[in-house]
Amino acid sequence: MNDGRIRFASPAGRWVLLATVLGSGIALLDGTVVNVALPALGADLDAGMAGLQWTVNAYTLTLAGLILLGGALGDRYGRRRVFLIGVVWFALASALCGLAPDLETLVAARALQGVGGALLTPGSLAIIQASFEPGDRPRAIGAWSGLGGVAAAVGPLLGGWLVDAAGWRWVFLINLPVAALVVAVTVRHVPESRDASAGGRFDVLGAVLAAAALAGITYGLIDLLPLPLILGAALGAAFAWLQVRRSPQALVPVGVFASRVFTAVNAVTFVMYAAMGVVFFLLVVQLQVSSGFSPLLAGSAMIPVTVLMLLLSSHAGELARRIGPRLPMTAGILVCAAALLWMARIGEGSGYAVDVLLPVSLFGLGLSAAVAPLTATVLAAAEERYAGVASGVNNAVARTGSLLAVAAIPPLAGLTGDAFTSPAVFTAGFRTAMLIGAAMMAVSALAAFVTIRENVLTAP
Repeated sequence: MNDGRIRFASPAGRWVLLATVLGSGIALLDGTVVNVALPALGADLDAGMAGLQWTVNAYTLTLAGLILLGGALGDRYGRRRVFLIGVVWFALASALCGLAPDLETLVAARALQGVGGALLTPGSLAIIQASFEPGDRPRAIGAWSGLGGVAAAVGPLLGGWLVDAAGWRWVFLINLPVAALVVAVTVRHVPESRDASAGGRFDVLGAVLAAAALAGITYGLIDLLPLPLILGAALGAAFAWLQVRRSPQALVPVGVFASRVFTAVNAVTFVMYAAMGVVFFLLVVQLQVSSGFSPLLAGSAMIPVTVLMLLLSSHAGELARRIGPRLPMTAGILVCAAALLWMARIGEGSGYAVDVLLPVSLFGLGLSAAVAPLTATVLAAAEERYAGVASGVNNAVARTGSLLAVAAIPPLAGLTGDAFTSPAVFTAGFRTAMLIGAAMMAVSALAAFVTIRENVLTAP
C-alpha cells in the first residue's frame, strides 16, 4: 500500500482483481453463455428468430439503459456497496431465468438480470481505478480486461457443456455459486471508495429516458416498425437535451466529455462492440444450425479467444502505456475485421480446424491487442472523480452498440421468422452479417487511428 493505494503485485491487489473479475465476469458471461443455448431454448419455448433476439436483447437493454445510473450510485454511496447489491440482484434474477416456464417470463427475467449487471459492472472497473496506484492501473485494467474477456469467451463453451449435460436452464443457474463466492471475497478484501464531491439529486428522469429510448429503437429494429424507431429517437434526443440542461448533476455530466480522447474512444467502442455483438450472437448458432456442430463443440469454438486474451491482454495494456494506445488499438481492430471476413466462409460442411479454429484465433489476437488499451484509455482520459461515470459511459456505449447491432443486423441480413431452423437460409444471412461486421470493424479502426493521438496513459 502507498497512501491507501494498492500495488498490482500485492496480495491485496490479487484479491481485488479476483472479486472484480468474477463479479463483472458473470455479467459478461451471461452476455455470451446464453447464445449457444438459443436453439435449445427456442425449441423448448417455441420461440422464433425475434424471440431469440429478445432473449439476448432484454438483458442488454436494461444493462445499457441503467449502467450509467449504476456508476453514479457507486460514486455516491460507495462502489463496493453498490457492486455487492448488483451481484446479489443478478443472482436472484438468474434463478428466475432458470425457472422460467415460458418465453415471456424468461425475457422479463433477462431484463431483471440486466438491472443487476448495470449495478455491478461499472463498479468493478471503478473499484480498480480508485484502488490501485496510478502507475499500476494500466496493468491492472489489462488483467481485468483479459480475465473478463475470458469470462465472455468461455461462456459459449460452458453453455454448450451445460446444454448437453443438463439442459439450457443451467446456463443461468450456474451463476448462483459464483455470485456467492464474489460476495464473500468482496466483503472481506475489497476497500470501499466513493466520490466525496458527489451530491444533489439523482437524474432518475434521465435514466428512464435512456432506457425508454433504447427500448423503442430496439423494438423498432427487431420488428421492422417505424413508429417505435421514431419514438425511441425522440426520447434519445430528449435525454441528450436533459443531460446538457442538468449538468453537472445530470446522469452523464457534460464535463466528462471535456477530454477529446474520452469522446473519441467511446466512438470507437460503439462501432467495435456492435460488430462483436453480432459475432457472439450468430457464430455459435451458425455452427449448430448450418455446420452440424453439437452445442459443446460449437461453444468450444471460442476457446482460442479465451486463451489469447488471458495470455496477452495485460501485455497489451503495458505496451499501450509505453507507446500509446493508438497503434495497438488500430492494429487489433483491423485484425478483427480480417477475422470476420474469414468467418464469413463458415457454412454447411465446415470443419473445425481450418474453417473455425483459425479465424476465431485471429479474432482473439485482435481483441487481445485492442480491448485492454481501449479500456485503460477511456478511464485515464476522464478525471478520477468521474471514475464510476466514465466506466458507466463506456460500458453503456459498448452494450448499446451490441444491442442495436443484434437488433438491426439479423433482419438486414435476412434472418427473420424461423430462419434458425433452415441451414441454407441461416448460412446466407450469417455471411451477410459477417461482411457487415467486418466493415464496421474497419470503420472503428480508422476512427481510432485518426482521433486517438494523445497518450493519456503516461499521466500521473
